[in-house]
Amino acid sequence: MKTKKHELIFVLALATLALAAGPTLAMAQEETDFLSPSEADKVRNAAEPNDRIKLFVGFAGDRLKKLQYELQLTSPQMHKEQILNGLLTAYSHCMDEATDRIEEARDHGAQIRSAIKDMEKHGKDYLQALQGIESAKGPELDSYKDSLDDAIDGTQEALKSASKASKEYGATPVRRKP
Repeated sequence: MKTKKHELIFVLALATLALAAGPTLAMAQEETDFLSPSEADKVRNAAEPNDRIKLFVGFAGDRLKKLQYELQLTSPQMHKEQILNGLLTAYSHCMDEATDRIEEARDHGAQIRSAIKDMEKHGKDYLQALQGIESAKGPELDSYKDSLDDAIDGTQEALKSASKASKEYGATPVRRKP
């Protein structure tokens, strides 16, 4: 009798665990990765933080170009709302990762001056493009407005972080001949 009771408790515990983990696993499977496998390999193979930051900034630019292309298409598309929101979310993730890598490199004292310059240069262009999309007020703007606002906010935060890091690193040292 005692064994059956323990077995029943064990089965109930497993069932409860499966029910609790089910939605979490489904959500993890639904949430797509914002980098392609080849992009993830490039990040993994980048030896220096400088290179990783530049990669993430470049990947964000790729997402922005794809977004601009999708917005220019005039023919009706299936799932256009999901495509636009997905591109904006992936863009935001890339910019967030670049910002995180800047913070991490600053904490470890890594030399990332060229990546900071890259972030400042491209970040300003990206912000301008995103604000242009917002001001164009296309027909489906309401369907991706929240994602666009997040992308703009993330880009502004990335630029603030790059500016702060730039001030901390100071100007590039001038090498003089002995």
